[in-house]
Amino acid sequence: MTAQYPVARPRRLRRNPALRRMVAGTRLHAADLILPAFVKEGIAEPRPVASMPGVFQHTRDSLRKAAHEAAEAGVGGIILFGIPAVKDARGSAADDPDGILQVALREVNAEVGDAVVVMADTCLDEFTDHGHCGILTPSGDVDNDATLERYASTAVAQAAAGAQMVAPSGMMDGQVGAIRSALDGAGYGNVPILAYSVKYASAFFGPFRDAAECAPQFGDRSTHQQDPAGPLEEALREVRLDLAEGADAVMVKPALAYLDVITRVRDEVDVPVAAYQVSGEYAMIEAAAANGWVDRDRTITESLVAIKRAGADLILTYWATEVARRI
Repeated sequence: MTAQYPVARPRRLRRNPALRRMVAGTRLHAADLILPAFVKEGIAEPRPVASMPGVFQHTRDSLRKAAHEAAEAGVGGIILFGIPAVKDARGSAADDPDGILQVALREVNAEVGDAVVVMADTCLDEFTDHGHCGILTPSGDVDNDATLERYASTAVAQAAAGAQMVAPSGMMDGQVGAIRSALDGAGYGNVPILAYSVKYASAFFGPFRDAAECAPQFGDRSTHQQDPAGPLEEALREVRLDLAEGADAVMVKPALAYLDVITRVRDEVDVPVAAYQVSGEYAMIEAAAANGWVDRDRTITESLVAIKRAGADLILTYWATEVARRI
């Protein structure tokens, strides 16, 4: 750059909305957005999630309606979380062909599967009575390798029910490889894996546990989810391991507090990078807006632009349908 003020005036390109729109370096597209949705077995009406205004535990009927609305808005994908009526220590409902998640996957895929990518969260925490992400040892630790068998079985059940993509979120070592092998062996070699490769033991997950009814009954998830203060190289190592095991895309979760991690992952890999704008991020903006402290629509858009600018190709957000309608 050679010109300086007063010849150089960057404000010239900001003078009006049309100019700003023309030179925008970051653009949101509806197809980049993925809607997380909860479906609960045995309820007659959708139930509001108190800590997440505007989010519901859906009935099968209301879930289909939400899926149609997302498809009509141009949303790229919908990822389903199931909440069974009965839970047990091994999360038996997770791979039950007649379990709530598999039933919902079949119905949603039949309704909108040609318009949006119907995805399944592949974990056990919504299905276990103890709320942890896997099988427990007698001492109460999560048994990594025993849990892999459950994840593999769950992923196959989800694919059989119509899941177009599975997304293992439990942060077990070897989970992607176990799922890839199981899917291939069962004839679902074309089903891609979106790996929750970089998932932190975050306080921002709190409201999600209300929505999915999966709060741990004891302890926490710090033994398998990453330490927020851990070295960046640990996150990159997790990504490399998942890619070596067959991941087709990778995810960073949460998003806003880890924009630097999203950027580094984007720089490192040649597959799509997703970021999950998690429940705590959603709840904070909604609460601040409800109190008149921030402009709701502008803050939502700005938060998503920041995630996109950091390098995310895909964004999981509870505002997916709303934002897709207005961009």
